[in-house]
Amino acid sequence: MAQVQAISSCSSVNLLFRGSVKSSPRIQDKFWCSKKLDSLQELGVKASEFNGVAIARSSSSFASPCATHAIQAVLGNDKATTSSTVVLEKPLRKKLNKVVLAYSGGLDTSVIVPWLRENYGCEVVCFTADVGQGIKELEGLEAKAKASGACQLVVKDLQEEFVKDYIFPCLRAGAIYERKYLLGTSMARPVIAKAMVDVAREVGADAVSHGCTGKGNDQVRFELTFFALNPELSVVAPWREWEITGREDAIEYAKKHNVPVPVTKKSIYSRDRNLWHLSHEGDILEDPANEPMKDMYMMSVDPQDAPDQPEYVNIGIVAGIPVSVNGKELSPATLLSQLNEIGGRHGIGRIDMVENRLVGMKSRGVYETPGGTILFSAVQELESLTLDRETIQVKDSLALKYAELVYAGRWFDPLRESMDAFMENITKTTTGSVTLKLYKGSVSVTGRQSPNSLYRQDISSFESGDIYNQADAAGFIRLYGLPMRVRAMLEKGL
Repeated sequence: MAQVQAISSCSSVNLLFRGSVKSSPRIQDKFWCSKKLDSLQELGVKASEFNGVAIARSSSSFASPCATHAIQAVLGNDKATTSSTVVLEKPLRKKLNKVVLAYSGGLDTSVIVPWLRENYGCEVVCFTADVGQGIKELEGLEAKAKASGACQLVVKDLQEEFVKDYIFPCLRAGAIYERKYLLGTSMARPVIAKAMVDVAREVGADAVSHGCTGKGNDQVRFELTFFALNPELSVVAPWREWEITGREDAIEYAKKHNVPVPVTKKSIYSRDRNLWHLSHEGDILEDPANEPMKDMYMMSVDPQDAPDQPEYVNIGIVAGIPVSVNGKELSPATLLSQLNEIGGRHGIGRIDMVENRLVGMKSRGVYETPGGTILFSAVQELESLTLDRETIQVKDSLALKYAELVYAGRWFDPLRESMDAFMENITKTTTGSVTLKLYKGSVSVTGRQSPNSLYRQDISSFESGDIYNQADAAGFIRLYGLPMRVRAMLEKGL
């Protein structure tokens, strides 16, 4: 019998066989030929010799590669055997059916689309989460995704969920990483990854993928969420697998696979923006000795250029969660957006820090968190009224661990969830309002009140002695200082 062997990936002529070949169980129902062919006869194949229809069509776009190295088409001619082989550049790493890719529309994720198709033989569903990064970041995404070879783009507005279910619990817990970082990126990744798991279920995907580098924290945050919510999903991290090493390699790969390169201006900084914050890394910031450039900031004005008159803002809080600004109740996302605008014009919330990444290295980052800085001040000030000393100390100690878990991507860890239950319970009386003064980069409290306040003016006043008898302090001091007194007596031989 005559045989034709074809090893294929993708190219300008798509050869699609519909039907099956009776004599060979190895033939695929569909495959794409990677070499330019003038006619079907170049393969020694005639359509009438197949139990099906052979269709040849031109295409300049990237197509799904074969899932096998050798595809045999057995012809119905017993007199002669003709064999033609097309060389495949490289085999599939693994055969996947459909992959949900975290997609931004930038160069990296645009290139990942064809790379996934080429290396895993899969359909790619691009997913974009709106977590408040700005409308410009979402413009034209569907066209970009499909031009890169994606079969579908899914966009979900997660802003309210992000603030209500991720930001506000961290705020209530007082979670701050390494004394400064308010966890902007750390909180955003699990809400995005959770939505990707949901989309994977909706579209029937068997894998998820992200564009995080192998040096950063985000790869951990995404993948731990995937593991926790659907351990059956395969995870593909191209930056840990491919040969692309930088922007020029990515551009070359895009051109090779007819992927339109995004024409957006390349920023000298690596930035991540959402409704909570804006982070800046890279370029001159990589040297901790360098002062950030004035024009780098985007969410806040330079404190020196802020208004010369302070602005007062009143934050209403119920059970440790902000609910209103200046007496007006707002949704979580709207409340934060309004405070970002107010704080930004006064230069509030700029942080410059060297932090310890989860993967072991130190990195320098600059963060803008205007609304978040205002809210942290408000909640902490109200807690000074509603929580006693021992409770505050325990809460503050747990807040450190809480922040570490969030930073490390363990949002869905039972430990964080249990700690969150403690935080919710311990702050159920933290209800009231706080008035803050914003002035040239600073936030200072001017007033706080709560119906559950533990502060009693009749006790604290120097002029009142009905409840607290100052003479009682003498006995308290003698008992409280007894260990120190005994030690001193021992050292002096008394």
